Amino acid sequence: MDIIKDFLMINNQTFKKTISSLKSNWMIIFTGIVYIILNTAIFTVVLSIFRGVLSIFAGIILAIVSASLISNYLYLLYNIINYNRMTFQDFKDGFKYFLRKVYTIFFFAWIGSYLLSLIQGMLGFNAYILNIIIMVSILFLLNSLPETLYLKVLDPMNSIMYSIDFMKENWLNWLLPNAIFYVALYYLTGNILTDLFTTHLSFGFNFGTSSIIKYLLGQGVFSFMMIYRGHLFKLLSTSTRRKRMFMNKF
Repeated sequence: MDIIKDFLMINNQTFKKTISSLKSNWMIIFTGIVYIILNTAIFTVVLSIFRGVLSIFAGIILAIVSASLISNYLYLLYNIINYNRMTFQDFKDGFKYFLRKVYTIFFFAWIGSYLLSLIQGMLGFNAYILNIIIMVSILFLLNSLPETLYLKVLDPMNSIMYSIDFMKENWLNWLLPNAIFYVALYYLTGNILTDLFTTHLSFGFNFGTSSIIKYLLGQGVFSFMMIYRGHLFKLLSTSTRRKRMFMNKF
């Protein structure tokens, strides 16, 4: 019973904080459009310039660009969760604020994918099953990694370890609300979120009225989810169930 009470209390508090945060910072819903425009423009320019033997530099530059956009979004969430505000200056500063952390995580992921490709070469057909197992494991064990990066003062490696420990301690309180959001987004937009560092929903460049409304509605739910995750992580990572139940008595 204490587990159920704790779950309801946590999500009740988180829901109220998220409503307040989204009301004050509703512009975050439209950041997805900005990211799509920036991403498309930069990718087009870089891929048109760096061709042939220079394509290796294109990969490095595009990885930095992706990390920079993710850094920007995480910094906006950081300010919303901690200060309940999101300014244009925050948007300008955000491209570099968490860049080193995010790019280091990308580097770790690249090393992991390289080692996995070596193992797959040896396993043959079973490599597909191994790849699915690893991807699902990462999605679960590191699900709170984005929040760890922007709400905890830890280096990238310790952020990974902290995220794993956090999931071990709070798997029910964390995964159940997130599962509800993921299912809602899937039925609303058809998007299946498998990327830990998703910053926006895909648009598809369909400019019909219904498509635009559907996209903005999806972005609204996605923004609500990301703010919800931030408040939920902050609450869970700064308390224990015993402490929460004790404080709730007062």
